[in-house]
Amino acid sequence: MKTKLLVVTAIASILSGIAGVSIVAYADSSTGADKDRSPIFGVALPEGYREWQFVSIAHEEGDKADIRVILGNDIAMKAYRDGTIPFPDGTIIARLAYKYESSARNNAVFGRVQSYIAGEPTNVQIEVKDSKRYASTGGWGYGQFENGKANPSEQLMNTCFACHTKLPPQDDFIFTKYSK
Repeated sequence: MKTKLLVVTAIASILSGIAGVSIVAYADSSTGADKDRSPIFGVALPEGYREWQFVSIAHEEGDKADIRVILGNDIAMKAYRDGTIPFPDGTIIARLAYKYESSARNNAVFGRVQSYIAGEPTNVQIEVKDSKRYASTGGWGYGQFENGKANPSEQLMNTCFACHTKLPPQDDFIFTKYSK
């Protein structure tokens, strides 16, 4: 099994170098052997995700109280721009969350409280479209990462799709609309 995974990883690395795209490799999440991948889905942080293109930004209130930037890989961006729903396999969407904070420095310049900024990072969530691998969750696999490490909570991972199913089917279980 290890040899097979090494061969697949090597081929993916070669193909990604030739094609100039990021390929997310998946491990058998049932073994629990790979701590860099999310439980249940086996999703890893894609290499270079912070250089992906901007999809949108969101502010959450209540329990979350954060600000989020949403980024997409090339496949996601083409689908967003073309209005392609459902998203094609290979789509990867990254959501980077930060504490939503008032900026004392900026407010001092303006003479009143009016400036809010992204504070400390809280987590990164990754959604990967693979309609065969993730058929039972609408074609999407999920991962959440704190400080670059996969959150090991299976309970947390089980909440991802349950929340996304609250969206209308025509949204392909994706919250974020493209901000042109």
